[in-house]
Amino acid sequence: MADLSQKEWVEQLKADDNAFILDVRTPAEFQQGFIPEATNIDIYLGQKFVEEVEKLDKTKNYYVYCRSGARSGQACNIMNSLGIEKAYNLQGGIMAWQGEVVQ
Repeated sequence: MADLSQKEWVEQLKADDNAFILDVRTPAEFQQGFIPEATNIDIYLGQKFVEEVEKLDKTKNYYVYCRSGARSGQACNIMNSLGIEKAYNLQGGIMAWQGEVVQ
């Protein structure tokens, strides 16, 4: 897992043609606004979160965020333990996000 600043996260994401954006907040939080093209898998689902992550393509590069960066950091660690090598945590989460948000 790598913690990236918003600037690093955005620059790396833009240059990455194998990127997958993952929002690990609750569905209610996701509905309040999300980064474009994000897929939502709630980390609070516990074992179901693990099962959903196991279905993901392990060859993709995952850009992971939550509200503040804490849950997404945990999610990246879980993803790494499940064989997903490239998981990038957005420091500060969506609260610090200054880019586009889909409402």
